[in-house]
Amino acid sequence: MYGKLFLIPTPLSESAFQEVLPERIEEIINELNHFIVENEKSARHFIKRICPRKPQHYLHIGELPKHGKKIQNIDSYLEPLLKGHSMGLLSEAGLPCIADPGSNIVLRAHKQKLVVMPLSGPSSILMTLMASGLNGQRFAFHGYLPIAKNLLKEKIKSLEKYSRENGQTQLFMETPYRNGKLLEILLSVCNKYSLLTIATDLTGRDEMIKTQSILEWRKTTINLYKRPSLFGLLSF
Repeated sequence: MYGKLFLIPTPLSESAFQEVLPERIEEIINELNHFIVENEKSARHFIKRICPRKPQHYLHIGELPKHGKKIQNIDSYLEPLLKGHSMGLLSEAGLPCIADPGSNIVLRAHKQKLVVMPLSGPSSILMTLMASGLNGQRFAFHGYLPIAKNLLKEKIKSLEKYSRENGQTQLFMETPYRNGKLLEILLSVCNKYSLLTIATDLTGRDEMIKTQSILEWRKTTINLYKRPSLFGLLSF
């Protein structure tokens, strides 16, 4: 009998995992010794936090390639499943495969007729959308926008236009140390009546989720430097 591939969520912040993760996740991690992870060091830290009595030396951990690099010999990651061992797939924060690596592993598992079991947990994308007040019926997540200033301005204008014409909420993010630059450009190029949501430090002690018009944001002082944030945009 083949093992099952569990897609295991992790906390978005350093808050107590008991506040954001179902008890079932602790039970499942206690039963697993084989994991596919985004980063071995942080994965071991998470496993130790949630299951402190679990012996670390029994763990077999396969680390995924760094962002943008192709997975070589993808079947080697799934060998334990074929030998009857269930496995856990972990990302750095939130849900595996959602704005995080791992979808190639899951697709390969499906092609080999293996059982994939997603577990519920926090998703920064869905939490931002839920709390935004923006259109939750039509939305798109774009990940990171272009870094170059001119390309970034063009992309934002394009997203705003699409949102206005189709009533679709546009969600995107930036590396924490560039949040301020992104916000500055958003406020400079977007229509003053467009709505902008900023969701920062989700599930953390300093969590902030606020939706205002671009005009209102221009009058608001906010420091997003090195604070994990998501942005939502809806134009009329």
